[in-house]
Amino acid sequence: MARRQQQADRALRPAMRSPGRPMPARHVERAFWRLIAQGRRTEEAALEIGVSTPVAVRWFRHAGGVPPLSLAEPTGRYLSFSEREEIALLKAQGQGVRAIAREVKRDPGTISRELRRNAATRGGKPDYRAGVAQWKAQTAARRPKPAKLASNPRLQEYVQTRLSGQLQRPDGTVVTGPPTTWKGLNKPHRADRRWATAWSPEQISRRLVLDFPDDIDMRISHEAIYQALYIQGRGALKRELVACLRTGRALRKPRERSRNKPQGHVTADVVLSERPAEAEDRAVPGHWEGDLIIGLNRSAIGTVVERSSRYTLLVHLPRLEGYATTPPVKNGPALGGYGAIAMKNALTTTMTTMPAELLRSLTWDRGKELSAHAQFKVDTGIAVYFADPHSPWQRGTNENTNGLLRQYFPKGTDLSRWDHDDLLAVQAAVNSRPRKVLAWKTPAEVLDEQLQSLHQAGVATTN
Repeated sequence: MARRQQQADRALRPAMRSPGRPMPARHVERAFWRLIAQGRRTEEAALEIGVSTPVAVRWFRHAGGVPPLSLAEPTGRYLSFSEREEIALLKAQGQGVRAIAREVKRDPGTISRELRRNAATRGGKPDYRAGVAQWKAQTAARRPKPAKLASNPRLQEYVQTRLSGQLQRPDGTVVTGPPTTWKGLNKPHRADRRWATAWSPEQISRRLVLDFPDDIDMRISHEAIYQALYIQGRGALKRELVACLRTGRALRKPRERSRNKPQGHVTADVVLSERPAEAEDRAVPGHWEGDLIIGLNRSAIGTVVERSSRYTLLVHLPRLEGYATTPPVKNGPALGGYGAIAMKNALTTTMTTMPAELLRSLTWDRGKELSAHAQFKVDTGIAVYFADPHSPWQRGTNENTNGLLRQYFPKGTDLSRWDHDDLLAVQAAVNSRPRKVLAWKTPAEVLDEQLQSLHQAGVATTN
């Protein structure tokens, strides 16, 4: 058998048809998906690895946002593209198989098989070129596996019925819902969504165990269902069914893209990762967290909490003149009291009452009420940083304090009825309550101790 294979190799393969668009080299594709996993945009990843943006967008869309290969570094068992380039150069110089093997530190048998199997033969004679050899090796290494949903019609019908089944009234008649068309876009906004049974892939996966406890063939993971929807060419589920998912998203969105991402009023220099490291461990006083407490009829109160002492400041946000009487003007001031300018002015007035040593930084939610943060920094000298979207734990001190303040300002009540003096009374009450996290000291006592230590350190430095 081995001799027959050698004879077939010597006889050369017939001229190959054009392979069409070449596959990307594995190391290039791996570098692209590593950048995507780090949260880079597709255009940025394309520029960094040296491919065109349309090519990178096609890679991302065809893979559904799911990395099609392992991102771990290869073990070195197989020849890499750089090794194939070196083999091609040495072959062109007339080196023999054993000489090439010594240069690339591989077994002579590996080099011999490489030169036979992956040589370009379209010209009628073997001609070893690294690019063609890499393409042939990647083509031979592909192991296409049929999707479980495609090979099990019963399972496919169960999944599709729970995912996209029609709604029914109590009497059994079908509710069609609004007429919708799927345009192939990712997560359509401000449009009617298709009404369907809309079980999530995880609900379907878990329910299969209860409905078919003794049928092992009726098992599938939720990840396999997601990939059948996201990845083009699987053929198991129509991609239009992504409209039945709760998010309606047609591509998987890398989680890192939503973290530390500048957007709108949040620029790259004010994301949370740019905040000084000293603010994280709470050892240095003067780093604050802030947000709004929202009430009925567009009323709000600003809350600012010092991270180390838990000292709380309440920001009075009275409604502006003309609220509920003057028609709103497009791009005009927010008369509710917490527009960008009103918020900046009220926050400046409140925070400048504190000593300058305690005004180092302020971490805020992504709300647009602080979109005038640049002017606020100029006026007060306080550096402003914004937490990541949907990450309230990054401002945990402020979220906890807001929960305590709901004792005084319950949800569903109009907060505009309380004036500045009322807020000062609540502020004093909160700051004079012992806290377990402060070893049963009050925030006011801890803040006093911090100020005294800062003054003593300043006197010692002056002397």
